[in-house]
Amino acid sequence: MHALSRTITCLFLAFACSFLTTPTVQAGQEQDRFFLMGSGVMQLKNHRNNREAKVSLLNKDRSLNEEALAKVDWVFDYPTAEMGEHISPRLLFMLSYFADRLAPGKTIHIESAYRNPEYNHKIREQGNNVARTSTHQDGLALDFWLPGVDGKRLWKTIKAKNCCGVGHYGGKVVHLDAGRPRFWEAATSGTRAKEPDYNRNLYLSTEFDRYRMKEQVRLSFSGLSSFDFGVHPVAQVFRAEDPQTPVTGLRLNHQDENDCLRIGDRKTARSLTALLPAYLPKGRYTIKMEFCEKPFEQMPSQAVSNPIELIP
Repeated sequence: MHALSRTITCLFLAFACSFLTTPTVQAGQEQDRFFLMGSGVMQLKNHRNNREAKVSLLNKDRSLNEEALAKVDWVFDYPTAEMGEHISPRLLFMLSYFADRLAPGKTIHIESAYRNPEYNHKIREQGNNVARTSTHQDGLALDFWLPGVDGKRLWKTIKAKNCCGVGHYGGKVVHLDAGRPRFWEAATSGTRAKEPDYNRNLYLSTEFDRYRMKEQVRLSFSGLSSFDFGVHPVAQVFRAEDPQTPVTGLRLNHQDENDCLRIGDRKTARSLTALLPAYLPKGRYTIKMEFCEKPFEQMPSQAVSNPIELIP
């Protein structure tokens, strides 16, 4: 009888300890918006413009700190007002995630951040390892290094997560972007390719990883070589585990009522919005958009987004 009592007591204590150590969202707090999130506390130094700042990207309720994001835009030399958005928060929280693990508390040194298309073209023409469709132009990328961290080790650590774009050309500097998951080294980068891109490497992404029902989702295209194309005004939603069977459609919030919505510039390509329905159950989904009036035969006929998670 005593043995049974001790067993029950031990089981109860084990359950209680596991409950207490399970991460929870406190009342009034936001749930983390991204699958990979560091603390959001970073000391940034951009060696190209000599700007630096210490930021904390999260408010106490874990919502995004707009003032901190604006300060990061300044460090990254990003034209916030012109673009109508901040530097990619997904990029920043991934950066924080890896910096927290490999160089906690150390300054993140930036060698290249936002590059406008004209500057990107200029340095490519000078023979640098710069892609024609570089995600630096979309505010999705940076080249950086961490004090005391070998560049190859940093590259391998990021690569292992299969979360993003990560490149290493030798030395301590690593390229990180919030675009399509892929990796490369100097010999495999393909940045000097001369053949036209034909929009073959475009990528569709959402602003966040986690959303609530009835929340607006913003969809963005990156890695584009041309903006002369259109998308169908209704996107399809699939369960992440079943990419063949659509579960619903999402009508894009767009003034153009035509059957083919024109994408004529970078800003339009990064500001397509739709409202998530209330009837979708929680779980992971992807969003597929189909193209119309393609400028190139080689351009894909559709694009599928990163997985998102619907939460209560």
